[in-house]
Amino acid sequence: MGKGQDKKKETKKKPSKTMAEKKAAKREKGK
Repeated sequence: MGKGQDKKKETKKKPSKTMAEKKAAKREKGK
């Protein structure tokens, strides 16, 4: 649970990281 909250804080602080993660998820779905 603690880890999930930490990730949410990081994504809010670094939106660029979220974009990169979204792109990676799209790539995995396309594979």
